[in-house]
Amino acid sequence: MKKTTSLFVVLFFMVSLALVGCGASNTVKNQESTMKIGVVVKALNSDYWKTVEAGAKAAGEKYGVNVIVLGPNAETDVTGQISMIEDLVTKKVNALVVAPSQASSAIPVFNKAKENKIPVILADTDADWGDKAAFVGTGNYNGGKIAGEYLAKKLGKNAKIVILRGALGDPTHDERANGCIEALKAAGLEVVAIQPANSERAMGVTVMENIIQSKQSFDGVFATNDEMALGAEQALKAIQNKAPIVGFDGSMDAMSSIQGGELDASIAQSPYNIGFKGVEAAIEAAKGESIEKRIDTGTEVVNIDNIVQKLDELKKLLGK
Repeated sequence: MKKTTSLFVVLFFMVSLALVGCGASNTVKNQESTMKIGVVVKALNSDYWKTVEAGAKAAGEKYGVNVIVLGPNAETDVTGQISMIEDLVTKKVNALVVAPSQASSAIPVFNKAKENKIPVILADTDADWGDKAAFVGTGNYNGGKIAGEYLAKKLGKNAKIVILRGALGDPTHDERANGCIEALKAAGLEVVAIQPANSERAMGVTVMENIIQSKQSFDGVFATNDEMALGAEQALKAIQNKAPIVGFDGSMDAMSSIQGGELDASIAQSPYNIGFKGVEAAIEAAKGESIEKRIDTGTEVVNIDNIVQKLDELKKLLGK
């Protein structure tokens, strides 16, 4: 009897161990089968990119994939951003979503992703790279035109406009500035200065102060992102200049400034949708499904007329 009992106990433990091993094996397989999407933005130092991140992570939660969001400390850190993309390629993510700070410099690493069969979705900023799976983002040229038309309507013919733009060579800021210039010229306004302020608020202050000190006369300002617009507003406020300033992005800080009667307007994108739809497209591309080559997330003017509604929407997205 004792021998039979002992044999039963041994068999019980052997079956239990086999089941535990099988469960552990299944757990590993489940972990290995989880899709990984790498998202690399231009920086993580502003509400705009944090909203892109929020959208990307929301898509990851909805579809049950692991979304890794990375970005350097400044949009000018092109080398740092490329290193982050290379690292994700080395880690063999299933797909990449990238907002390239300098598209031409990123093409070699995009080619490396292609060699590793990793589809690349370009988000926010397009690039002249024929192997991209899709572009997800704003029609930046049209958004710039909307800004120019807004200033033209507000200021009228012959008004003089200063443009503060992001880093030279960044196609997003090229398109926004060029769209605005076209609209201003068509309406009979003059662009008297175009200065890079590298998408940074502090540099926006400095560049605007330099323009003021040069005695250049102007009637309004367009900045190709909100951080520079807020910097320009700070510089103008110091000399009690009430010239209207229009930014671009629709960030939380810009909306608060509009509500406080400081910035006049911002051309709002939908950074949340850029992140969400970017990851959504990346998942489809990783599965080998066909996707649209261009996914436009739209733009709109945010000013004092619709600020309360838009600010409430953004606060919910950022959890503020």
